[in-house]
Amino acid sequence: MKNFFEINNVTFAASKKNKVNNVSLKIENEGDIICLLGPSGIGKTTILRTIAGLEKIRSGSISLNGRIISSSKTHIEPENRNISLSFQDNSLFPHYNVIDNIKFGADRNSRKTKKLKLDDVIEFLHLQNIKLKYPHEISSGEAQRAALARSLLSMPDLLLLDEPLSNIDQNFKEEIQVKLKQILRDYKITTIIVTHDSYEAFYLGNKCGIILNGQLKQYDDPYNVHHFPNSIEVVKFLNKGILIPATVVDEKSLENKDLGIIKGDFIKHYPKGANVKLLLQPEDLEHDDKSTLKLEVVDKKFRGTNFIYTLKTESNLLIPVFVHSHHVHQHEVEEKFGVKKPIHIDHIVCFD
Repeated sequence: MKNFFEINNVTFAASKKNKVNNVSLKIENEGDIICLLGPSGIGKTTILRTIAGLEKIRSGSISLNGRIISSSKTHIEPENRNISLSFQDNSLFPHYNVIDNIKFGADRNSRKTKKLKLDDVIEFLHLQNIKLKYPHEISSGEAQRAALARSLLSMPDLLLLDEPLSNIDQNFKEEIQVKLKQILRDYKITTIIVTHDSYEAFYLGNKCGIILNGQLKQYDDPYNVHHFPNSIEVVKFLNKGILIPATVVDEKSLENKDLGIIKGDFIKHYPKGANVKLLLQPEDLEHDDKSTLKLEVVDKKFRGTNFIYTLKTESNLLIPVFVHSHHVHQHEVEEKFGVKKPIHIDHIVCFD
C-alpha cells in the first residue's frame, strides 16, 4: 500500500544557514494530520513553501497521492498541485473584502463532491461580524482566521498551515482547535501544520516531527515524542522535564543520591554501574505528606487543573512535580514537600 504523501531524502534550503538536511517522512493515510515543531528560523516555513511548489529541490523526491510533485527532474507548478498554503502573516488579497477573500477558496473546489459550507466555516471561525471589512480594517487574528477559512474551503488534497492559530485570542483558540480537528478528519483533508506550541501539536497531530539544528530529530506519535524523546536535544526543546544524574543498580532500578532508588522498566539497556542522565517529568513523582523524603518548595505554578511545584534537592537539583489542584493541602515556597517512596516510573528513559 502506497503512502498518501511522502518525502524521501530532501534537503530544504532557503539559504546556507536556513536549511533542513536529508528529511524523510511519510503520511500513510489521507486525512492524517502531522505537526512540525522547532525553534524560529530553522526552516519549517521553507519546508511548507517547497511542498507547495514555491521552492525547487535538488535531490530526493516529494510525492502526493501516488504522483511525484518534486524531484531533481520533476517540478509540478504550484497551481497544478491542489495544495493550499496558509501563511502565518496576513496573506489576504487587500482589494477584496473578507467574504470575497474566503469565497476565492470556495471557488477552487467547484469540482469536489463533498464540500464544506461557507456559512459553517464563517461561524466556527467567528467571522460573521467582519465579512464586509477589508484586510486593513481587521486585526491580525481576524486576518489569520479568514485566511484559514479560505484554505479550508478550497478543499485541497494537502493543506499546509504555517502557525495557523498564533494570533488568535486565547478565549476561543481551544474551541477553534477542536472544530478544526473535526473538520480535517470528517472531510479527510490531509494536513501539515507548523507550530511552536507543543500542546497544539500534541492535540492536533497524528504524528509530530521535531526539527532541531538542521535535522528532523524525531518523527513519531505525540505520546511517544513526549514520553520517549530520542535525544537530549528533544528533551531540552520540549522543556517538559529535567535530566538528573543516576547510576544503574540492576535491570529494573537506578539510584539518584538525592531521591534514592527509582524502579521501573528501562527503554534501553544499560550495564550495572553505568552513569546516566534520567529523564524526570512532572507526572513521574507522586506527592505524599507522610513521606520521609522531604524537599523544599522553591516555586509553585497554578495551571487551573493542577499545580506544578518546583522542588530543590540537597544537591540543588530543581525538580518539577505535578499535583492535582483539588489536593487539599497546598504548599507554599520554602515549605517542605513530601515525595512518595519508593519512586516508580513505568518507563525509564535515560541518556548516556
